[in-house]
Amino acid sequence: MLDIVGKKYLYFAVSSFLISVGIFSLFNWGLRLGIDFTGGSLIELKLEKAQAGSEISNDLSAKEKQQIRDSLGKESLEASTIQRSGEKIYTLRTKPLEEQQLEKLTGSLQESFGQVELLRLETVGPTIGRELLQKALGALVAASVMIILYIAFAFREVPKPASSWRFGLCAILALIHDILIVVGAFSLFGHFYQVEIDSMFVTALLTIIGFSVHDTIVVFDRIRENLKRRIYPTFSETVNHSILQTLGRSLNTSLTVIFVLLALLLFGGLSIRWFVMALLIGVIVGTYSSIFTASPILVAWQEWRERKNVKHQVQVAT
Repeated sequence: MLDIVGKKYLYFAVSSFLISVGIFSLFNWGLRLGIDFTGGSLIELKLEKAQAGSEISNDLSAKEKQQIRDSLGKESLEASTIQRSGEKIYTLRTKPLEEQQLEKLTGSLQESFGQVELLRLETVGPTIGRELLQKALGALVAASVMIILYIAFAFREVPKPASSWRFGLCAILALIHDILIVVGAFSLFGHFYQVEIDSMFVTALLTIIGFSVHDTIVVFDRIRENLKRRIYPTFSETVNHSILQTLGRSLNTSLTVIFVLLALLLFGGLSIRWFVMALLIGVIVGTYSSIFTASPILVAWQEWRERKNVKHQVQVAT
């Protein structure tokens, strides 16, 4: 029989490594915040005489980048981000632009690239950006608190030695594990591929939270049922058998979602690519954590409590 709980410290080591890499990236490079959070203008242009490029690659030649920067400089503008987002399509992020500035910029670009077609223009003020960031963080905190309260209430009749609050806190620890890995991954993407996070990234995080908790609750519910039946002699054996009983269901459910996300990643277009990537990483990590993180943490916590009780009894006896 597969002993998942018995190898819990190996899985903890894998999780610790992934989280450590993400935290290192966050402390050193942080996240590249999009205009949703910082404020500014996002301009998407199609340049007729630009070099043909791949729809997948974001690379552009140094000459093209310099030509675009020169055009911006003529209008006393500076772009924090210049990247290719499609066939002869470029995305620029600047300070908030007025209509007259945009017209002058387009005229300046026409001198180097011929016809210029404006595909998209989004402008967000810095005040709105700060408010959105605060609301996004508030939504994540509120969701986590509600999950703890819900699980503690739903598992209130779990038999001893388990505790409903422990179930809720272990689910949140697994969620924090998932969020840290996804955010760390996007810190790396931002540093190496200039990927910016926006409001869609927050939507992805909230979706990941819901999916991960759903999978974790399925395992926890089976643990509760087996504890009531008292089929297995120890708490760790009960948890291990419960994981194995729900393993097939968890993997099958996650694989169906992963296949859909892979199809969207390959054929869904550039506008949703990084949103889908966040979901894909989150679903994979969430499936891993529901099996190899949440329940093993529950066992490790229970074993710590038992050792503490035994030590206390020895001290009382002596």
